[in-house]
Amino acid sequence: MATDRIREAFEQARVEGRIALVPYVTVGFPEIDLTTDIVRAVVDGGADVVELGVPFSDPLGDGPTIQASGHRALLNGVTPETCIATAREIRGAGIDVPIVFMGYYNNIFSRGLDEYCSRVSEAGVDGLIVADLPAQEAGPLQDAADRVGLGVIPLLALTSTDEAIEHACARAAGFVYCISVLGVTGARATMSERVEGLARNVRKYTDLPVAIGFGISNAGHVAEVAKYADGAVVGSALIDRLAEGDSAGAAERAGAYIRSLARGTSRKVVAN
Repeated sequence: MATDRIREAFEQARVEGRIALVPYVTVGFPEIDLTTDIVRAVVDGGADVVELGVPFSDPLGDGPTIQASGHRALLNGVTPETCIATAREIRGAGIDVPIVFMGYYNNIFSRGLDEYCSRVSEAGVDGLIVADLPAQEAGPLQDAADRVGLGVIPLLALTSTDEAIEHACARAAGFVYCISVLGVTGARATMSERVEGLARNVRKYTDLPVAIGFGISNAGHVAEVAKYADGAVVGSALIDRLAEGDSAGAAERAGAYIRSLARGTSRKVVAN
């Protein structure tokens, strides 16, 4: 199953004595025809799983950096169909790391849950993260995803109660995504100390890998996360690198940035 590939990627990282790197790439940013090259570059740089951001007009969970990248992608003509075609292109290019779509429920619901999950799975996607779908309301999507072997990966926050964590973990697949800050996505100078407690609490309810995201921007952050989690998700800081120069050099900048983060992935302390 597709979700097995996600877990295998985290397990391979663990065997190698490190945590997994999970970069976020907005489909169609900075240009619509560069996404596959960018994904190849981050994989060559050390990415274990790739999140492909599906642009949406009202991205309530995204900070200004990712909102801006999604807006530009929409202006470039990106649609959910473009994202599915891009996943297929990535697979056709021989890139075999797990791919997770990250987006919003309207794009899924409006196309029909079964149809969307079937087409996404056929394109080579392994899992879904739906930023605005609470776990308590995710049952119909999880049913549709289960039928085609997709994983629905829950988002858990610093404010999540034990009841919410237990509910989210009950049907989680692939990994559990813990949000390290209160608020939207965006690179930050320091990591919240509270996220370690969240990660340890999540482990009471699941044996799935735990990944930390929102705010990670340098190798020091990754090294901090490596003390208690299984993966580090980086989004806004990578998007910044893609935006800071000409589009022709975007993939090269992305690969170099992921290589810089990889220096912090060593697991000096194994999580309990």
